[in-house]
Amino acid sequence: MCGIAGVYAHSSSAPAVNREELCAMRDHMIARGPDGSGKWIRQDNRAALAHRRLSIIDLSDRAAQPMASADGQLVISFNGEIYNYRALRSELQSLGRVFKTESDTEVLLQLYEHFGETMLTKLRGMFAFALWDGRKRAMLLARDAFGIKPLYYADDGKTLRLASQVKALLQAPVDTRPEPAGHVGFFLWGSVPGPWTLYRGIKSLPPGHFMWTDPHGSRAPQAYCDITGILAHAAQAPAQGNEEAALQAISNALHDSLAAHQVADVPVGIFLSAGLDSAMLCAMVASAGLRPRTVTLGFAEYAGTANDEVPLAEAVARQLKTEHTTTIVRRADFEGETERLLNAMDQPSIDGVNTWFVARAAAQQGLKVALSGLGGDELFASYPSFRDLPRILRVARPLSRVPGLGMIARKLSAPLLRHFTSPKYAGLIEYGGSTGGAYLLRRGLYMPWELPQLMDPDMARQGWQDLRPLAQLDEVAQRIPGRPGNRLAVSALEMSFYMRHQLLNDADWAGMAHSLEIRVPLVDVPLLQSVAPQLAAHPSLSKPRIAAAAAPQLPHALLKKPKSGFSVPVRDWLSSRLPTRTRGLRGWAQLMHARYAA
Repeated sequence: MCGIAGVYAHSSSAPAVNREELCAMRDHMIARGPDGSGKWIRQDNRAALAHRRLSIIDLSDRAAQPMASADGQLVISFNGEIYNYRALRSELQSLGRVFKTESDTEVLLQLYEHFGETMLTKLRGMFAFALWDGRKRAMLLARDAFGIKPLYYADDGKTLRLASQVKALLQAPVDTRPEPAGHVGFFLWGSVPGPWTLYRGIKSLPPGHFMWTDPHGSRAPQAYCDITGILAHAAQAPAQGNEEAALQAISNALHDSLAAHQVADVPVGIFLSAGLDSAMLCAMVASAGLRPRTVTLGFAEYAGTANDEVPLAEAVARQLKTEHTTTIVRRADFEGETERLLNAMDQPSIDGVNTWFVARAAAQQGLKVALSGLGGDELFASYPSFRDLPRILRVARPLSRVPGLGMIARKLSAPLLRHFTSPKYAGLIEYGGSTGGAYLLRRGLYMPWELPQLMDPDMARQGWQDLRPLAQLDEVAQRIPGRPGNRLAVSALEMSFYMRHQLLNDADWAGMAHSLEIRVPLVDVPLLQSVAPQLAAHPSLSKPRIAAAAAPQLPHALLKKPKSGFSVPVRDWLSSRLPTRTRGLRGWAQLMHARYAA
């Protein structure tokens, strides 16, 4: 896990690489890689790569980056982990290749040298990398299928710049004019949806894509893996066999993913909450005869209440005999860390506070790597959205077919409803007739008709037009066959939007702020390929049944515990910072936006 940066002056009229600019981008990301730094600059000063290192696999200096091939024609700067690198290394050795390091970085270099860009389909892991091919005079950018690791770029038509963070690219001369789609996307979702950022000149490489830049310029990103496509295929070709066979297959796939995600040359800890996902991971590790190091986050305001995660998490830790630490966070901790937290937040987000503090707690225990249960709700259908979307569709779809009724109902009811309940209810008929619209109602922070009150109306209209949120949502949902709002369709939406743009982004910046690599075993392509056909065949399989099959030693009380979201007392903590007219996450969003817009 690291920070990468690069510059390619691909046009003959572009100025040569500015070394100070390159190092400024790299060193802005020092928290991502405090263990070392490096840079490579082509002799003609037309291409350069830089790296900040967090040593996880092959801790020796031989694995330092940027790393060059034996003939010097290939150079790579890589952020992430390739979990199947040992198997890939063995495959390459059988083809006669010789290795000088034990690193996954060298495996990437030699894979590319042998297979070219098609090597991307062989990788199991989380990654973003830039690879210079001297023979082609071209730069290859690539990103993992789920978008676990970020990669941003700016190309002004003459020079390509790239980095692991938006704020790193801001150290270079990039176009920082406001990007309407990024600003609208933030108010809609509470995070900035890719490929947009808040800046016109900066984009993110889409997950599961690669992109070439050569002397003719940057080409459009190309897909090599499609998460929605995996779910669509599963819906079309569900697994054969009964529920017991399905549970066994899912359990096997979970254990396989967990084993892969423990590959490291440093200790690997686990974030342990009172939820099933993290407890299941912990129990599976313990069942392999290991004694995991676990970290639980609690809040002083919740002590003794239903929101207190600590007692049940500590009971699980005792039963599984983990090496456990509980950290309690108080309002004073939040107030003391707010400025540092906001500075670390690469793009505005209404979430991530809990991840920031649990990552800090893990780092204080000397950990460099921690496993998270992120992704379990999306995979195993345990969000309220899996129940709510079908209900919204049943209620709204018949009424939505009446021309103009939805808009009339919304305009009449919105002024009244906003004083008593969520303004979302005003749009029930107008938006609830499609799966995408129902998802927007369920997940949206602000509604489309509120946008002109939050920003310049022309900017709001342009951003909505460029973002195409309803069309994007419906395109994803409609690719999954079956009735509207079915389990796999909602999984596709949650994975493609909320998990991708909110949860994974937050895990990256919040973990990296503390030089902690957060791994997500439930966000894994081979796991999804194995599990999705089983869930398509048996859509009633619940997460508790799956957890009990994969980790039978879990406490009965945990398996029977109703689903409840991880709660953070941000509303109370922010009360002194927010204007009286704003409350909760919507007020936090306005505060975030004002800070970034400035």
